[in-house]
Amino acid sequence: MNPRGLGQPPAAGSLFDSGSGALYTDNVPFHFLYIMLKKLKRLEVQEKLIEHDFELFTPREFCDLFDVSRGTASLFINTNLRSGLFVKLRNGFYIVKQSYVSNFFIANRLYQPSYVSLNTALSHYGIIPEVVYTTTSVTTKITREYETPKGDFSYRRIKKEAFTGYGLQIIHKDKVLIAEPEKALADYLYFVDLKRLSLNDRLELRNINKSALIAYAKIFQRPGMLSLIKHIYVEYQKPGKIY
Repeated sequence: MNPRGLGQPPAAGSLFDSGSGALYTDNVPFHFLYIMLKKLKRLEVQEKLIEHDFELFTPREFCDLFDVSRGTASLFINTNLRSGLFVKLRNGFYIVKQSYVSNFFIANRLYQPSYVSLNTALSHYGIIPEVVYTTTSVTTKITREYETPKGDFSYRRIKKEAFTGYGLQIIHKDKVLIAEPEKALADYLYFVDLKRLSLNDRLELRNINKSALIAYAKIFQRPGMLSLIKHIYVEYQKPGKIY
């Protein structure tokens, strides 16, 4: 599946999920793998990956695109991690070094299901003034954090019923799953209510639909979130606020 369509990651424990640098031969003689490897020219591979929007790819996607065996893909990828053609993001996920992929798109791909939200989305929409260096997302799976050569990525867990209020947007040429402004703020207030995030006192609410924000907050079934919404609007409407 084309990665711009946000395909699923490789299954845990599969041949493509070790990331250890081990050579998988699929019981194929090494000399055959070497012959196949010679057919893969570095620059041609780079150009084809970029041309087909596979700047970020998994070994399985590499196999499908170049019609090679798992062993050949593993050998080529590991060889070119050392040569500098590819960069490893985490186990089973690689990126063409001489390419640009937005961190929002990387965040969507590294851990699924997820969508960009919280501080990253709030900064993107101008709801908070701060620049955010860690790309933050929410997920229905367990909380995760990844440090990669392309940046840090954080995923916070919310319940399945609240995993809504997001959609596809084109950001830096990539199709990215990102929360709507009101849902990003609701997700953020959820973790503030849980005392896992501190409340930013410089929220810009001018373009927030208050009714939509309240509707999203009610999904979480936490009365404290509604109190937080009242509080932030009272603070926002005070005279002399500078943002």
